[in-house]
Amino acid sequence: MVAGFTRRTAQEAAVVHFIWEFVARPDRIEDFERHYSASGPWAELFRKNAGYNGTQLLRDAESPRRYLTIDRWDSVASYTAMRQRAAKEYEALDRTCEAFTENERNVGVFEASA
Repeated sequence: MVAGFTRRTAQEAAVVHFIWEFVARPDRIEDFERHYSASGPWAELFRKNAGYNGTQLLRDAESPRRYLTIDRWDSVASYTAMRQRAAKEYEALDRTCEAFTENERNVGVFEASA
């Protein structure tokens, strides 16, 4: 083991990160932040489902309308099950939030490396 690094637990190793990039509309930044924050409607929807481990909203320090969301799930299967179970609610919220952004991009699904 390298000094300063600790071994990951099995739970930490199982976390999958779904990362999205957004550019918020200048006049809708407050709405965007409210909806995509760790206590916003997206996180509320996700919390209703097993396997959800939290959301983080990051704002770009050099481009303040650019954001990343990181949604943590215990597995891709848990996320996929949520999408199936909550499809109507997910799609309705997605349609609402389209008004807050100029651009949205799925960055990808990431796992911690060994």
